[in-house]
Amino acid sequence: MAGDITVLLQRWRGGDQEARQELMPHVYPHLRDVAASYMRREAGGHTLQPTALVHELYLRLLQQRRADWNDRAHFYTFAAKMMRLILADHARAAKAGKRGGGIESVPLSAELAWLRMDSEDMIDVNRALDEMETIDPRKVLLVELRYFLGCTVGEAAELTGISVATAERDLALIRSWLYLRLHSKPEQPDEGLTP
Repeated sequence: MAGDITVLLQRWRGGDQEARQELMPHVYPHLRDVAASYMRREAGGHTLQPTALVHELYLRLLQQRRADWNDRAHFYTFAAKMMRLILADHARAAKAGKRGGGIESVPLSAELAWLRMDSEDMIDVNRALDEMETIDPRKVLLVELRYFLGCTVGEAAELTGISVATAERDLALIRSWLYLRLHSKPEQPDEGLTP
């Protein structure tokens, strides 16, 4: 299956539009499971449904002028980033129309219990990760794979080409950095903590 995905991605990259159509049945179940996992963590009445999240991702994939993915890992990395951006966009829209909505959201992940998916935090997380990407793109990739695409630590380590121990260490560090970044007052510097 992983080999099939890589072959289809290479064909799509080469301009074969049929490969794009053939690819979706291979990746859709995993992407749908990830989206469903996110939505299960949300309180009832959430306006973004799993199918809608995957369809929005699909629409964004179709808008890519060039399918510049080398393999399955590269594709899933891109999909994780797109899901993060979609969720941040949704949080912005929810914030804009929030007045009186009263929908309670729940954490993005048990490991990030202080981060709510459908809150202003998602906007701040998106900004922080964009900033961190200029310093250490691998740590951002780990966050995207682990928390936005739903990979296990082992899968995220494999996709980034590092050991599980290194992935665990990096994830712990960036979780701490994100917490400090989002919860420190503006007049209190981050004490020089840079992952």
